[in-house]
Amino acid sequence: MTGIIQELQRRTPLGWLQLSHHKSRLLVALAGIAFADVLIFMQLGFQNALYDSNTRLNRALVADIILLSPQSRNMQNLATFSRRRLLQAADVPGVQSATAMYIGLLTWKNPQTRRKTSMQAIGFNPEQSALNIPGVQSQLDKIKLPDTFIFDRASRGEYQEVVQQLDAGKVVTTEVDKHTINLSGGFTLGASFGADGTLVSSDENFLRLFPRRQVGGINLGLINIQPGYDVQQVAAGLKLHLQSEDVKVLTRAEYIKFEEDYWKTESPIGFIFSLGVSMGVIVGVIIVYQVLSTDVNAHIKEYATFKAMGYRNAYLLGVIFEEAIILAVLGFIPGFIFPLGLYQLAATATNLPIYMTVSRALFVLILTVMMCSLSGAIATRKLQSADPADMF
Repeated sequence: MTGIIQELQRRTPLGWLQLSHHKSRLLVALAGIAFADVLIFMQLGFQNALYDSNTRLNRALVADIILLSPQSRNMQNLATFSRRRLLQAADVPGVQSATAMYIGLLTWKNPQTRRKTSMQAIGFNPEQSALNIPGVQSQLDKIKLPDTFIFDRASRGEYQEVVQQLDAGKVVTTEVDKHTINLSGGFTLGASFGADGTLVSSDENFLRLFPRRQVGGINLGLINIQPGYDVQQVAAGLKLHLQSEDVKVLTRAEYIKFEEDYWKTESPIGFIFSLGVSMGVIVGVIIVYQVLSTDVNAHIKEYATFKAMGYRNAYLLGVIFEEAIILAVLGFIPGFIFPLGLYQLAATATNLPIYMTVSRALFVLILTVMMCSLSGAIATRKLQSADPADMF
């Protein structure tokens, strides 16, 4: 190992010398790589925010097993199924409780700006715990009152005055489809790509806002199992006992994956973000290839001289890959720094969970090195076929 280090120290950094000799070309290359990295970081950030924001409510459900209609597509597009399935589920060994949950999108009037916007309403029996969200469990008594809801403080939009009044213990009044409701408290969940925010109340208050909905048609069935029972075994028992085409049985983990898979595969938004990452990689490959290819062409006679002196192709290829690695590392630095500010700006503007992670930074760094290495491999094809006799 010591011998290898000493050999590297004695080695002339030919790749760096060639890159630094043309500073303007080097700066253009680094700017191009940084741009590609910024594009990749932003697409990955939005993609993660898409999956994270749209599965937060799924993760907040107090349930080991979830029942839903097979026609349901995601949390904002839930079909209904018969409430009697919960009574049937209670007969399965290992089932401790079965809670009904109603979920629907509504248009309400922002109490602060008086503008109409989309919100997600959730209703359930306040006598039973259904949501593991800070602030909800402690305010279940409030939502028992008629037309009373608690409001998501992290909703997308201008709600500073509303939040201040709620925190001060005041009741805020607004309208939903000409129906007056009261906001008597707040909790923190966050906006998503599907809804600007969330309202939580009792099942009775929920049904008042959706007069066409039937009490017997529910969106989710939250099943909790008794201690000592295996979730997979109880879920298998539910599938066998219900044997119905109008209900689907999913474990908690499967339900979270069900939501994420929708946004990954069925939603055009997920495809767009994945395409954006691919486009960033392609842009980076093209830019680095142009730089390295130009460098090879500009120094083709020098490379031919090295070959005539006895240097093997492996040495010359190593010079090109050295340049590729240098470009990857130096270009990654500004490509990592700029998204930090852009993430903060986007998170503030959209109320979405957009933030940098160590794993994402390492992934993009590795992707950048691979991107530049691929460009170097393409750029060296002409070098390998170069004949020193043809160069002079």
